[in-house]
Amino acid sequence: MTTLLVANRGEIARRIFRTARRMGLRTVAVYSDADARLPFVREADAAIRIGPAPATESYLAIDRVIAAAREAKADLVHPGYGFLAERPEFASAVDAAGMRFVGPPPSVLRSLGDKAEAKTIAERVKVPVVPGYRGDDQSDEAFLRAARSIHYPAMIKPVAGGGGIGMQTVREESQLRDALARARRIATAAFGDERLLMERLVERPRHVEVQVLADTHGTVFTVGDRDCSAQRRHQKIVEEAPAPTVKDATRDRMAAAAIAIAREAGYRNAGTVEFVIDQDGRFYFLEVNARLQVEHPVTEMVSGVDLVEQQLRIALGEPLGAQRKQQGTQHAVEARIYAEDPAAGFLPSTGRLIHVRWPERPGIRVDAGYEEGDVVTRHYDPLLAKVIAVGDDRGSALSLLASALEETEVLGVRTNLGLLRALVRKFADLRTRIDTEFVESVLADLVPESPPAPHEAYAVAAAAVASGARDRGDPWTGTGAWRIGEGSATTIVLREGAREQAVRLLGSGPYVYAGHRVAARDEAHRWLVDGSCAAAAASDGIVWTSVGGTTWELETGPRERQIEAAAGAEVAAPMPGLVIAAQAVVDRRIRRGDLLFVVEAMKMELRVEAPADGMVTRVLANVGQQVERGQRLAEFEADPI
Repeated sequence: MTTLLVANRGEIARRIFRTARRMGLRTVAVYSDADARLPFVREADAAIRIGPAPATESYLAIDRVIAAAREAKADLVHPGYGFLAERPEFASAVDAAGMRFVGPPPSVLRSLGDKAEAKTIAERVKVPVVPGYRGDDQSDEAFLRAARSIHYPAMIKPVAGGGGIGMQTVREESQLRDALARARRIATAAFGDERLLMERLVERPRHVEVQVLADTHGTVFTVGDRDCSAQRRHQKIVEEAPAPTVKDATRDRMAAAAIAIAREAGYRNAGTVEFVIDQDGRFYFLEVNARLQVEHPVTEMVSGVDLVEQQLRIALGEPLGAQRKQQGTQHAVEARIYAEDPAAGFLPSTGRLIHVRWPERPGIRVDAGYEEGDVVTRHYDPLLAKVIAVGDDRGSALSLLASALEETEVLGVRTNLGLLRALVRKFADLRTRIDTEFVESVLADLVPESPPAPHEAYAVAAAAVASGARDRGDPWTGTGAWRIGEGSATTIVLREGAREQAVRLLGSGPYVYAGHRVAARDEAHRWLVDGSCAAAAASDGIVWTSVGGTTWELETGPRERQIEAAAGAEVAAPMPGLVIAAQAVVDRRIRRGDLLFVVEAMKMELRVEAPADGMVTRVLANVGQQVERGQRLAEFEADPI
């Protein structure tokens, strides 16, 4: 039996295992200590621990992954996406170990992983590229000269890597040096390569990518295209296939360009050739992602092609079958659900998932890495799941996705579900032009200020607390609290921030509060309000309560005593992550807003600035140190007011 080891985690590992099982392959997972209890580990035929939680000591440790593959007697190694997927040294190590790498050859990964060389390949086959600079001279002065030549605005990008990591927009010369320093810092931390390139910024482009398959027998063809323009900070949020509003002639030319680049590069396996389309309809080559894409399901849904199956068959030396195009007029849309807090600048959110309900209905596919009870840690990308809808046309696919997102419930961490629901509603307006700046332009509408919890939320939260306190086998608590003249009744004190409310519940289930009737449904944590509104509530010390698609966090503990602020102040980490820059110096005068630290986690870089004019009295964190949310980075003495 052929054995496949997946050198990845979470939803992509589960997705690859699903196809591998159908093909009759034996599956092997590798996992870090942080992931030991996740579904992908349980679902593999075998699982091998490769190290502690930090990715550098587990999923990015080539020697440990190869050792696990040898132990498992793997024939195939699939890298998924991210981590080692596009590292030529990993592909070489797999080959050297006598196994087959499910991806392009190391030489192709090396050439296409260098964005400058990839653009040179595109130019050789007459594919248009965005004007820019990709020279060997990496000095600030070289970039200054280049920017003056191509004109502002410009985009700075790391030569290595992808996923939008490290990209910086520069609109005027005064911003360039800081942008270069920031991009180099992120590129070094993420890819171990500080080299950069510059491109003229194409304003408000569409981001369209073409799916390519290439076998070892010389066959290369495309499997449709996708629009990935809905992005925030260069990270894709919602993707769809085929790309809407692209003219057929442009679509055909992009497909031909993708094939030409793949042939010129000697490509093999599945890959994606990415383009930007400007407002005049002209397209330019962007880069090649030499791996499976996160958004590959939308292509699978409209083409009927299992891209993972094709990857595995190509790696086994089998020829590609006949090319298959999109099925009729079908359209697919995918939304990525992240553990992050949009209201707090999209900071990553960690914790145990105390309630999860993924949608189940025809036309919906869910690729999830987590289930109820799993713990989301700070160590990896915050992607929880992808919800994909397919319909007979774009309108029906969007409508189905909107309904599926309304049915999705995740409690225990903060998520971007509210943003996704609002964004998909905007997609449904056919007058809306979706480009790479669209999400940022409407962000205030997508992330409105959260309203205070309504009576319905308090009723559901209190009902969850009351029912959880009951032991039906105990005659004293089994029927709930009881009062003369009221019958069954109980009071639950709940708090939302500074607001505290005593909720007097009548009944022992169903419950009544403020005229709202709350009844338990036949699923754990799920409730029905006034007979029609679906709600959910679960507690981990905080009662996470969702009513009508909005989630509130209500506390049951006593209010903490307010303590007067001391004259000094602390500078704390805004999120768990890695300190990648430390500018704080003891006894140096600083002004409010001066940069003290930079913390990076889950592809996000966050500045930690001086809270006021004053002086740092003690530095408590260094570059390379892992910190927790709220951990002190420095002690700070503010100037007297």
